Amino acid sequence: MGLLGGDQPFARTLTAHDLEALVSLGAERTFQPEQHLLSEGDRSTHVLLVLAGWSMVFTAIDRGATRLVLGLRGPGELIGELAALDQRPRSATVQALGPVKTLVIPGDSFRRFLAESPRVGSQVMTQLASRLRDSDRERSALASLTVVQRLARRLVELSGTDATSRPGRDGAAAVVQLAQEDLAATVGATREAVAKALRLLRDQGLVRTGTRKVEILAPAPLLLLARGPADQPPEARRRT
Repeated sequence: MGLLGGDQPFARTLTAHDLEALVSLGAERTFQPEQHLLSEGDRSTHVLLVLAGWSMVFTAIDRGATRLVLGLRGPGELIGELAALDQRPRSATVQALGPVKTLVIPGDSFRRFLAESPRVGSQVMTQLASRLRDSDRERSALASLTVVQRLARRLVELSGTDATSRPGRDGAAAVVQLAQEDLAATVGATREAVAKALRLLRDQGLVRTGTRKVEILAPAPLLLLARGPADQPPEARRRT
C-alpha cells in the first residue's frame, strides 16, 4: 500500500484505544539499511508494525539468483501477519531500504489480541485484501506505464510527498535514500533503464541525484507524471 493507491496504513485505521493496546504488546527495534526485517522460509511468527522508514518485500526466484519485488511497506503498516496467523514459514523476505523503526509483537500475543478485538481482526483482513489489489495495480503498471512513470510513482510513494509539498524552512527537499539497483528492483526495470529515467527527470529539474539518494525538487509535476492519463478523472482526460 502507498500514497498512490489511496489506502490508509493499517495503524491509521485503528481507534486510539485499539492502537494503544496493540503497541503495549511489543518492543521497539530499529533495522539498518539492507538489513532483513524478515527472511523467506524462516519459521518465526512475530509481526512488525512499522513506525518509521520503508522496506521492500521480495521473494527469490531462479534458485535465488533473482529477486521478484512484491511491494513496499511504510510507516503504519503491519508486516509478517500471515506467518503469525497460519504459523507456516515466511513466504517472502522484507529488507530495509533505509533505517526502519518497528514495533516487534510476539505471534501468540498478536493472535490473542485479534481474538479479543474483532475490529482489529477485521482491519487485518482488510489490509490483506488491499495488498491483493495492490498486486493487481502493480501488474497493470508494469504493462501500461513507462519506466519514467513507474519511477515517478515510486519516488512519490517513498518520499511521502504530494502536490502541495514544499521544501522545509531550511530549504531541504524530500529525499529517497536508495541505491539505483534497489530502486530498479522496486519498479521492475533494469538499473540502466532507471539511470536513463533519472537523467530525464533530472534534466527537467524534477529531481537531483547523488550517491544512494534522489532529492525531490518539484513534487507537483512529479506527481502528475506518476499518475499518468489513466489516473486522471474523465473530465481531465477529455480536456487533454
